[in-house]
Amino acid sequence: MKFGVVVFPGSNCDDDMVHVLQDVLNQDVVKLWHKTTDLPPGLDCVVLPGGFSYGDYVRAGAIAQFSPIMKAVKAFAEAGGYVFGVCNGFQILCEAHLLPGVLLRNANQQFICDNVWIKPATNNSPLTAGLDLSRALKIPIAHAEGRFFADEKTLNELETNDQVLFRYCTPAGEVTPSANPNGAARNIAGICNARRNVFGMMPHPERAAEQVLANIDGYGLFQALVA
Repeated sequence: MKFGVVVFPGSNCDDDMVHVLQDVLNQDVVKLWHKTTDLPPGLDCVVLPGGFSYGDYVRAGAIAQFSPIMKAVKAFAEAGGYVFGVCNGFQILCEAHLLPGVLLRNANQQFICDNVWIKPATNNSPLTAGLDLSRALKIPIAHAEGRFFADEKTLNELETNDQVLFRYCTPAGEVTPSANPNGAARNIAGICNARRNVFGMMPHPERAAEQVLANIDGYGLFQALVA
């Protein structure tokens, strides 16, 4: 599988993502500079990594959505290509309207960097197809604007269409208000679009994908996507 990892000014998780895709999963990976207007041929998936694109000025992802490369990313998604956004990448996808909703400041108005637990909510997506729905995954978060929000109509549509991919939960897999680190609506940690080819999540699976980190809970997401 061939991946393209977009690099914006302020991206700081691009090398982490490239390492996991290229060195851990042995996939073909190219970096894509944000001023690129055309995607290279043969790409299967475009990844928008975490970081602070454009310094999070205005709000996270608000400026990055206007980067030259995003026109090509939108066309790629419309043609059925996979697009995966993690943390800042999720924020950019929402700002670009490739995914519904928005990421607001955390409920406690503070930056949160911690290991949290998330529970897969469906197997009906390429990103979650191989995951055990009964097992909670320990995945790191590091964000100040990670509180997923949408109006009730949109939230209900996400539920009805089975577009919720992950929910914050306890280590035992219980989805409770106390397990929600940022106040996200309905404990939502990740979603996909209706066509199931665009995915976004706030936790960082690339930071939990190899034994040297003593945590491989994120590996299954990449494994499912590649499969």
